[in-house]
Amino acid sequence: MIENYLIGKYVIVRSKAGIFAGVLKKLDGQIVVLENSRRLRYWDGAATLSELSQKGVSRPDTCTFPAEVPYEWLPEIFEIIPCSEESEKSIKGVKVWTEHQN
Repeated sequence: MIENYLIGKYVIVRSKAGIFAGVLKKLDGQIVVLENSRRLRYWDGAATLSELSQKGVSRPDTCTFPAEVPYEWLPEIFEIIPCSEESEKSIKGVKVWTEHQN
């Protein structure tokens, strides 16, 4: 089963709630649980999610990725894409985008 391959891997998930990257902890039908996930609000330097999952971003300073959250429950999943080590490092390397001053 596909979940056996993907559990514990860093993935990009496209859901009704948006685009997220994190470690896949659970897959149950159309519901996933991600650990240490970031919402990929806006990315620059990758043409598609497929490219982002393999090469990361080439312009990290213009990306808007908020801080990681410990766990994220996401219903209504459309797509799960495993990430390369290069992509994971790139996504994690994007500075935290926030509206807070601190």
